[in-house]
Amino acid sequence: MTKILIIGGGGMVGQKLARELAISGWQGQPAEVTLYDVGFPDNCAASSRRLVGSLAEDGAAAGLAATRPDIIFQLAAIVSGEAEQDFDKGWQVNMFAGWALLEALRSEHEASGGTYRPRVVFTSSIAVFGGPFPDQISDQFLSAPLTSYGAQKAVCELMLSDFSRKGYVDGISIRLPTICVRPGKANKAASSFFSGIIREPLNGREAILPVSDSVRHYHASPKSAVGFLCHAAALDTGLLAGRLSLNLPGVSCTVAEQIEALGEIAGADTVALIRSVADPEVVKIVGGWPQDFDSARATELGFKAETSFSEIIQCYIDEDLGHS
Repeated sequence: MTKILIIGGGGMVGQKLARELAISGWQGQPAEVTLYDVGFPDNCAASSRRLVGSLAEDGAAAGLAATRPDIIFQLAAIVSGEAEQDFDKGWQVNMFAGWALLEALRSEHEASGGTYRPRVVFTSSIAVFGGPFPDQISDQFLSAPLTSYGAQKAVCELMLSDFSRKGYVDGISIRLPTICVRPGKANKAASSFFSGIIREPLNGREAILPVSDSVRHYHASPKSAVGFLCHAAALDTGLLAGRLSLNLPGVSCTVAEQIEALGEIAGADTVALIRSVADPEVVKIVGGWPQDFDSARATELGFKAETSFSEIIQCYIDEDLGHS
């Protein structure tokens, strides 16, 4: 039976991934799924076991690696806004914990005589890029982040690539678009408002828009995020030819286009619940993010996402409306 570890398994994407695995198993067969996180929701997804802890704690990475999972989804992170505000915490959780995990997996690889080499799927971010940007970012564009969060993700990509090159793990980094529309409460991510301006009005609540509606950004739904993760875990990494970081497909649109799609689906009264209140810090962070991608490489490798923001809103309505 395939042993799967989801680090960050208590988060929104981790929970959706766990539910998908509980329903479909792994490649049509039941899987042994372990969820690891600092906490779990009351309606936690079914799993073989739940472990509470932080990867940043001494010995945590070694303990997880000792169970020798076949597939590891590394989803846990301090989000962008919090990583910018708390410099030390961001680097400890987002980078040094990643190093500890890879070192622990290397130790298990060596202890096994080289037979243990797990697939590691790392959720990176489009924040690894910094401006000035071309109209569309290709896989050849320079990774030069302008935030601590982006720098932490970029360092982890490089570490995973080198540990994979040495044969200790079999890794792949997927640069997620901003995942939208997220159910539940807003988090400390600078991008949180992209979901909030859709989720809150659909639930009859006021939403604050902290940036201009001319801001353009790149999105995919939580459903697509789960699809990305599962596809990355099964992909033949030999097809990546040593370039293990991928820009994934998504929808590039302006905030105004997001709001227009919301109006077409839910009406003008729902849109009226959005109120503009500028936040200079959010404006600054979001202004350093890319706006659109040429994801031809990932698309050719079989990764799929929505093609319109209306589809993204509909995913939220179908899966999560009423649970936020």
